Amino acid sequence: MAYPFSSFSAKALILLLLQLSSLFNSLTAKLEGITTHNSHHHHRTRSSDTNPRLHQAFLALQAWKQVIYSDPKNYTTNWVGPSVCSYFGIYCAPSLDDPKLQVVAGIDLNHGDIAGFLPNELGLLTDLALLHLNSNRFCGILPHSLANLSLLFELDLSNNRFVGPFPSVVLLLPKLSFLDLRFNEFEGPIPPQLFNRTLDAIFINSNRFTSIIPQNIGGKSASVIVFANNNFGGCLPPTIASFANSLEELLLMNTNLSGCLPQEVGFLYKLRVLDVSFNKLVGPLPYSLAGLAHLEQLNLAHNSLSGNLYEGLCNLPNLDNVTVSYNYFCEEEGICRNLTVKGVAVDDRRNCLPEKPLQRSKKECSAVVDNPVDCFEHPCGGGGGGGGGFGASIAAVPASAPISSTSSVVAPTHS
Repeated sequence: MAYPFSSFSAKALILLLLQLSSLFNSLTAKLEGITTHNSHHHHRTRSSDTNPRLHQAFLALQAWKQVIYSDPKNYTTNWVGPSVCSYFGIYCAPSLDDPKLQVVAGIDLNHGDIAGFLPNELGLLTDLALLHLNSNRFCGILPHSLANLSLLFELDLSNNRFVGPFPSVVLLLPKLSFLDLRFNEFEGPIPPQLFNRTLDAIFINSNRFTSIIPQNIGGKSASVIVFANNNFGGCLPPTIASFANSLEELLLMNTNLSGCLPQEVGFLYKLRVLDVSFNKLVGPLPYSLAGLAHLEQLNLAHNSLSGNLYEGLCNLPNLDNVTVSYNYFCEEEGICRNLTVKGVAVDDRRNCLPEKPLQRSKKECSAVVDNPVDCFEHPCGGGGGGGGGFGASIAAVPASAPISSTSSVVAPTHS
């Protein structure tokens, strides 16, 4: 699976080595089987009788196969017999507590288009470190027995049909670092406890989450946060600054955010991608954004932001793409008037910039520009004006606007 964040953690590298080890062990077992009399029968007996963890895995996977109702690509066709390490999509590796013992360490059924649900017996897979199920048709709720997966490091359930409230069972997984729940039907509020975890990546976009972004949002480890295409509402809490030492991508497009963009966003000094398009943000941009020296992509389109595009922002050294269209900006300072000379792609249509083409009418502009929002006095107040609400579609972003980290917000394909 291609990681949407920039670098592997040390733990991820260890898990990759375990996967390679499992592939080597699998090949070795097959070669031994060629030269051993009745090797198939012998291997099956060894797997089920002398390795209790593989036997537990066998029980879990067979229970799972019974509730798989459609498998058009035949991913689970060879899930027969107790030799689970030879099953398609199942990866074995030496146990962390007993290197002489093989265990099921990973499951990867990505892009299988499989229909079914997750049975309670999956809780028997206590050695599992990776569970990748994106781009299938799994449905229902997550079994609470997944709390037994105390070694689970990566959980990717994206692009399925899971339902219900936020799956609180993921909060009970002590080693979890990568969480991907995007493109499902989860609903309701986000539990504040999610942000007390040491997660490296949080993808919960394109669900039915509501309420507001928890006021305690913050942490010390996340490099990627994607909340896009939910119906949160409210303001972005200033505690977002707690991610200052780690956060590189923040994608909040089409989440019904309102109020002013807090100055604390400018404290996220490692940020490379900031996308708050298709919301109801108002007021001027905080001057703290001039401190985002690593920023490459900035998308503020389809809000009711006003005031100036100031030179400190436009002079950021790594800017590659700036989209401010469909707002009420009334002046561009200095280099902001011609960012293209720096090789920066710009879309500033439908604002109130007197020297630029394709701008709003004077009547449209007056309604907002003549009634400025004081973000110091009312940081979470003010009206939405012409900003796009939850009903706006991410597909409606102008062609020249950057869709930051498209792997994060676009549903995985079944190819």
